[in-house]
Amino acid sequence: MHFKKFLTPMMAPLALSLAFGLAACGDDSTSGTPDPVVDPTLDPGTTIPTDPGTTIPTDPGTTTPTDPGTTVPVDPGTTTPTDPGTTTPVTNPGTAWTSPVALAASANPAYPANVYALWKPSHFATLEDELVYYSSSAADFAEIFTAQYLPAGRVLWSNQNTGYYKQSCLNKDSDVASMKYRGCTVSEGVGYGMLLTYFNGDDDAFVRIWNYSRAFRDYYGVELTPWITFSFAKKVDYTSATDADLDIATSLILMYYKTGSVAYLTDAQRIMKAIWDYEINKTSLLIYSGDDDMWQGADPVYNLSYFSPVALRLFAMVDTDPSHNWTGVLDAMYAYMTMVQNAGTGVFPDWSNSAGVAVDPDNGSAAKTYWTFNKESVRIPWRIAWDYYWFQDERALAILTKLNTFISGKSGGDPSSNALMVNYSWDPAKNDAASTGTATPSHWLGAWCVTGFGSNPTWVSACTDLFNTRTPANTGSSYFTDILMGIYSALLNGNFVRPF
Repeated sequence: MHFKKFLTPMMAPLALSLAFGLAACGDDSTSGTPDPVVDPTLDPGTTIPTDPGTTIPTDPGTTTPTDPGTTVPVDPGTTTPTDPGTTTPVTNPGTAWTSPVALAASANPAYPANVYALWKPSHFATLEDELVYYSSSAADFAEIFTAQYLPAGRVLWSNQNTGYYKQSCLNKDSDVASMKYRGCTVSEGVGYGMLLTYFNGDDDAFVRIWNYSRAFRDYYGVELTPWITFSFAKKVDYTSATDADLDIATSLILMYYKTGSVAYLTDAQRIMKAIWDYEINKTSLLIYSGDDDMWQGADPVYNLSYFSPVALRLFAMVDTDPSHNWTGVLDAMYAYMTMVQNAGTGVFPDWSNSAGVAVDPDNGSAAKTYWTFNKESVRIPWRIAWDYYWFQDERALAILTKLNTFISGKSGGDPSSNALMVNYSWDPAKNDAASTGTATPSHWLGAWCVTGFGSNPTWVSACTDLFNTRTPANTGSSYFTDILMGIYSALLNGNFVRPF
């Protein structure tokens, strides 16, 4: 999560709210919306790069059947239209890709589809919806979201009814009471939303969220998505959060492989260039947390949950600029991550410096938790397990195995143990963070589940069975838990299908 102590000179230094500390950020689309504005034509002179030795078929086993025992409460009068003319699937007659990494025997592709169907009405809103929620802002919407950025949609951040962002995310004129304090979207949610819609085959919502990012970038003349924006109306801060930029570019590359549309690749390359220019430490090749000066001083503070190995591999495949050493960044980040993990208890601190020591990022978000495996690090298992699931990197396996050995020891091998609720300290000299609640939050459970990939199939099976009994909370404060639950559910149940 990309938090800043001071965002604009107009904002008073208010105390950070609980929601701000726990989270960084839906209604279905209606029929009759304009067709997504993308270039459906693959330039005849453009080839789709592939990983040597891999093929580009669609996995025939990746259909998402409806579990006859599961109900999906959606509005029966709502549909999510997609223009069949905007997709040009890239196929190859070879053998379909299948990961050699074993999932639970009970892995069920219908489960993440149901999670997504439950998630979307509560956490996704179209521009058409917002014209009802925030009718007083209609003129501002039209200024930024001109015809080329329609249709559009956004992922709703958590309620900001107290704390630093209360005024920025408040619309007093909201015609829907529950939306008064949910006016903001964070770029992290844009990235997660694009990945989630991609893996669930929701092309309409994908294009809408992509247009949300494009409209703000182009209106403000920035290359990277502003890290926090208000509805479809204005930016709150135009500095970047690197994890979001990596995820947005990754999702565009995946959609390029799926459809063949060069428009996706072109925008991904634009973002990749900006990531290289502004968010990579050219000396160490480590990933900065954003483009702001506060992240790039003499001794930068790093966030290992921003490291997305799959993103870097995809960038290396499609980037045409040989000066962008994405493989070097991948190797440097894996070496750094391994160093940090091995120097501590087996888990990761949320923030660390170039020497691999846990440090307070001094941005007001983690003064009492920075040394713990906490609200930042909960994303690390997903990113590393994704890399292992697709590419079987031994470095990824070693990291996951150490995490799994740690939590298996703490829990006695039982994923239902409350031991999974604890935010453990990386530093043996410091205390763990106290647990709250009565059950492990769903995104935390998913994180611990995937640590067993490649080393502990018994754990993966038992943990997946438990995870697949959960449903999204769908409250005004469950943005972070629910969207990560959607991502972990897709990975655990085999819906992270490699498109090349």
